[in-house]
Amino acid sequence: MIELQTPRLLLRQWRDEDLADFAALNGDAEVMRHFPVCLDRAQSDALAERIRAHFAQYGYGLWAVERRDGGAFIGFTGLLQLSFTAPFAPAVEIGWRLARAHWGQGLALEAARAARDCAFAELGLAQLVSFTVPANLRSRALMQRLGLRRDEQGDFAHPRLPADHPLSAHVLYRLSRQQWQELQHD
Repeated sequence: MIELQTPRLLLRQWRDEDLADFAALNGDAEVMRHFPVCLDRAQSDALAERIRAHFAQYGYGLWAVERRDGGAFIGFTGLLQLSFTAPFAPAVEIGWRLARAHWGQGLALEAARAARDCAFAELGLAQLVSFTVPANLRSRALMQRLGLRRDEQGDFAHPRLPADHPLSAHVLYRLSRQQWQELQHD
């Protein structure tokens, strides 16, 4: 299994001892503000199990993110095969979720850059997508800092939510391997 290091972070496989902190993150209303619900411990543990299964199936996934300066689990960042039907599928999504105490320090960008670079340099993927609700300005800004470009024609209603749900509308961002290569030369 691939593990990644950055100057401040280790993107690694999940450990059982991560589960309590992961549940706290998933239960934080501010962290989950742009998601339909907070997760309880059982739902959070089930998500961690699905993440582990994704790694087993694809060899990559949503890595557990650990601070190298003390070993604290702070969330996840990584790559996920799209698991729902959408006009832009099949696709690999780049995503992240960090505990609020670690926001505003550039850690999400640092981790996401490592995942993005792995996607293209090591895994040879042709494209990455990322998406969120229009109001999630922090994630949208991170997508742009990673080099993803808004695809307004690709914006969509999330198929796992009712059409009239306030979080149904999603904006789509994309980054191709060629665009990533151009970023490497800038």
